[in-house]
Amino acid sequence: MNSISPKHPRFKSLIIREQIIHNFNNGSVVNHGLIAHGRGEAFDYLIGETTIPPTINAIKAAAITLLNSQNPVISVNGNVAALVPNEIVKLSNIINCKIEINLFHQSKTRAKIISNLLYKSGAKEILGLKSLINIPEIFSNRSQVDPEGIFKADTVLVPLEDGDRVQTLVKMGKKVIVIDLNPLSRSSKYATISIIDNVVRAFPLLLSYIKQFKNNNNKLELNEFHNSHNIKLCLKYINKNLSQKFTKYNFKI
Repeated sequence: MNSISPKHPRFKSLIIREQIIHNFNNGSVVNHGLIAHGRGEAFDYLIGETTIPPTINAIKAAAITLLNSQNPVISVNGNVAALVPNEIVKLSNIINCKIEINLFHQSKTRAKIISNLLYKSGAKEILGLKSLINIPEIFSNRSQVDPEGIFKADTVLVPLEDGDRVQTLVKMGKKVIVIDLNPLSRSSKYATISIIDNVVRAFPLLLSYIKQFKNNNNKLELNEFHNSHNIKLCLKYINKNLSQKFTKYNFKI
């Protein structure tokens, strides 16, 4: 990676870009993934590149849901594996959650590269590499899932934008937790729990709350969490953030 000074005002963002580019060169990220990252980065600007209060509520709800699940699965693509491979493996270990590679732009070579990246981070088993079955209502390569993974899961963590698959998995009776910077996406709209945040911030917080709640000997109960209401709170936060910036720079609309 290029040398980037920690004093650079865009240091964190530039480091993330370098990770994506590095993994693009290695073959785990496709060129379409670069576009998707840029789109997400634009929404990150809108929320102020920070984890906002409504998102903390969603992360707590996600932590409780995952801990109460019997067969949780993390769905992984190239971008996610490039940015948070260690966190994916830690989450898998702490709640005995399966890891499945599921790609829109699918190839055996790319899936193998991603699996090697996760194995280097300490993963014990990676699903989604062979013996896949088809979910008919999903009209992309993401319809190919592992029969022992996403197909059997009661809860699926989808840390990427993929609206039609999220909608179908919910229809199948699964709880779906998405991590998506776009609060207006179909993924956010149809998910059981939408975490409006960057994966590099969301995963460490999710791990932290899971560890905290796991030590609670009492049965975990999910207090009232309404996803649509929480998304509205995120949008209000974005609107407030933009209004403050318009005032600061004396913009008029």
